Formats: sequence, structure tokens, C-alpha cells
Amino acid sequence: QAGSSEMFGTNPEVPSNEQSRFEPASPYAASKVYAHHMTTIYREAYNLFAVNGILFNHESERRGAEFVTQKIALGVAAIYAGRAKKLSLGNLHAKRDWGYSPEFMDAAHRMMQQNEPSDYVIATGETHTVIEFLERAFAIIGLNWEKYVDVDPEMMRPTDVPLLLGDASKAKAQLGWEPTVRFDELVEIMTRHALLDNQDH
Repeated sequence: QAGSSEMFGTNPEVPSNEQSRFEPASPYAASKVYAHHMTTIYREAYNLFAVNGILFNHESERRGAEFVTQKIALGVAAIYAGRAKKLSLGNLHAKRDWGYSPEFMDAAHRMMQQNEPSDYVIATGETHTVIEFLERAFAIIGLNWEKYVDVDPEMMRPTDVPLLLGDASKAKAQLGWEPTVRFDELVEIMTRHALLDNQDH
């Protein structure tokens, strides 16, 4: 089962690894912690091959429009096309460990090929703010994000996690996995896809 990095809560040990304490601060995160423990129980009690992948934020051009990374990419495309003048977002200072989904799924596949089941944190080991994502995305179309982005207080989460940063050392050592798509390239992939897709419609 794939677990969310929000399982570590609003004041996580940084960087978080497989031994870090879970302190979920939302129903979503609590459900992930429950699933994590159930997977572990069934693995140990019934000798099942079951693994937990604690995946930090993984994004791609297929990301849902309600997620901040895709919201930014689509917003940039809409502004570039003249279909929008503003982009409204919540917490611009949240720090996230953003990776590329296809690479994270490669890690998930590798977990399932091991001789013994275990749990793995999958992350890039880098953290960036929403502002950094905005800067790079708007730079692709040659605009200053500050002229186009509004902060909407209603979009603020009541228990937002200020910082997420993962330590994937175990995955590197045991699975031979490490990310190759880094933050700047991820922003480029998502934003350029949104711009191209916008031209097709």
C-alpha cells in the first residue's frame, strides 16, 4: 500500500525515514497510518508479502487539477492564453518534497520484487516552497508570478503541514533507486505540458 508523507504530521522529524514517528493531523493522514499498520499486521501475522511505500509528494502532467502543482501549471497556461488574469492559491510558504510520479512507481515496482517484504520511504531529499514552484513556472512564459497570484485565506488548510522532507536512503541501498528528475525539471515538464495542451484546445 502507498502511504502519504502527511502521515508524519505537522511537526515531523526532518528528514523523515522509515523509523520516524507518525503524528497524523488530518483524517486523510490518519487513514493512511491505519492502512500502514494494517499492512504491517497482516504481513507479520499471516506471513504475507506486503509492503508499505511511504511516498512523498509525487507529481506529473497527469496530476489532478485540484493539486497545487497542477493548479499552478494550468494557471500559467490559462494566463498565457489570455483566458485568466489571476491565480488564487492558499499557503505559498509550504515546503514540499516533490518528485516525478513515473519514477516513484518504478520504486513501488522494485519494492515488490524483493525477496523479503519491507517498508520504504520514497522521496527526493529536497524541499521547495510553493513560491519556488511559482517562480520557475511563470519564468517559462517570461512573467513575474507576483503580479498574477492572489492568496485566498479560504484555501488555507486548518492543519497544513509546513514542511515535508523525506530520506530515501533505504530505498537507494536496498532497491538501487534514486530520483533523476529533480525539481526544476519537474516544474518544466508539468508547465510545458499544460501550455501545449492548452494550444490543442
